[in-house]
Amino acid sequence: MTSDFELTDDTPVYVISVAAQLSGLHPQTLRAYDRLGLVSPGRSPGRGRRYSLRDVLILREVQRLSQEYGVNLSGIKRILELETECRRSGQLLAEMDAEISQLRSELESTRAVAARLAGLLRSRSGGGALVPVRNTDTSSAAEGAADPTDRS
Repeated sequence: MTSDFELTDDTPVYVISVAAQLSGLHPQTLRAYDRLGLVSPGRSPGRGRRYSLRDVLILREVQRLSQEYGVNLSGIKRILELETECRRSGQLLAEMDAEISQLRSELESTRAVAARLAGLLRSRSGGGALVPVRNTDTSSAAEGAADPTDRS
């Protein structure tokens, strides 16, 4: 049973003053980072900013990159974009791996059916085809003889 009020890391719940406290930054800095596109908080119905836990973690990372490594805000924005792209690529790779696994399973199943059909074909006493095969003999077509197995 899931609640309608279940919170995730992306749920915008913190007002700017709380987000500023949690990130160790001034509220004006958070506003500036929002204008620069470093963080994109949600908005309340009254248009006030609401920060999620993920936003707070991004703000902390912005501060760390700036203070510890001296990266400028433009560089930080690019780093964050590349991290997001890398995360999306990883998710896509995981999805593709799952799809490949599913296709391999289906291929093995198809091969098993083909092997069973081949075994049935070999064991038939008459040796006839299990599936009607179109006669490709051009001489019978030239004589106007119809192939009884031709369903075209």
